[in-house]
Amino acid sequence: MTAFIARRAAAAVVILALVSFITFAIFFLVPRLAGASADDLAARYVGKTADAQQVHERAVQLGFTDPVHQQYGDFVKGIFAGRDYDLGGPTPEHCAAPCLGYSFIDQNAVLPDLLDRLPVTLSLAAGAAVVWLFVGVGTGVLSALRRGTVFDRSAMAVALAGVSLPIFFTGLLTLSVFSYTLKIFPPGGSYTPLLENPIEWAYDLILPWVTLAFLYAAGYARLTRAGMLETMNEDYIRTARAKGLAERTVVMKHALRSTLTPILTIFGLDLGLLVGGAILTESTFSLPGLGAYTVQAISGNDLPKVLGVTLLAATFVVIANLVVDILYAVIDPRVRL
Repeated sequence: MTAFIARRAAAAVVILALVSFITFAIFFLVPRLAGASADDLAARYVGKTADAQQVHERAVQLGFTDPVHQQYGDFVKGIFAGRDYDLGGPTPEHCAAPCLGYSFIDQNAVLPDLLDRLPVTLSLAAGAAVVWLFVGVGTGVLSALRRGTVFDRSAMAVALAGVSLPIFFTGLLTLSVFSYTLKIFPPGGSYTPLLENPIEWAYDLILPWVTLAFLYAAGYARLTRAGMLETMNEDYIRTARAKGLAERTVVMKHALRSTLTPILTIFGLDLGLLVGGAILTESTFSLPGLGAYTVQAISGNDLPKVLGVTLLAATFVVIANLVVDILYAVIDPRVRL
């Protein structure tokens, strides 16, 4: 088991290195290949009134005139050892390690902003994940066991609606009904840190959790139902029943365990992407998380912020897949080979 985890961890490190290079190339190499010069890249950081000489000086200060491989080397070095940015002031601006970029528009490092907003996105993703796992998998199992009944047809109809309806529609609908009409839950924009008041924290996030979970639970319910229907017809399930095992043991220990493998696969990807920024949900409910931060960065054309969010999101996806690989080995020991 230790060797298996070591192999997966080494592969995760290689993937992160490749992601960092590809992401850096998209932001700094592709524009060059498209014909943009170093001065073109620096023009967005000097204002509209700057002349050509000022633009060129800023390009030199920001390192845009250096070869791309040297820029990437400085970027990687900044992640592990920090980096100094010469912005023309009396002293260079220091970005402490791990430096995921420096916003030349806001004049501050990107990572502290990401860490400030990360608890909001983590709270949203973790709470919604718990809801959609229990509701989605539970509904799928019950639908498979009661195939063709009213419950099965109703559940799958609701699941189809959940997959089809966009998050901004269901989010605005829940806000209109439960916040502004019934006044049961607070409107968007409310967030209380978990350690400050756990009850208020959960109360503020109930609507975002349910709205986001509705979208994902629908897909998990359909996937679980299909997997259970296929598994329940396997020979080993009939053998388990012939041995006199209780139906609950047959379903939970034998059938559901085999169905969990594809569910774990998509769960790792979904959770990793959500932690990277649930953009639509955070925008709909005005939550100050990574998703809202990404929208602001794109609107302000602040590429270092976008680069930092991209690398952070990729890191979470890789970590989530590493955890999924380990869970595979726990569920099915044959995976270790």
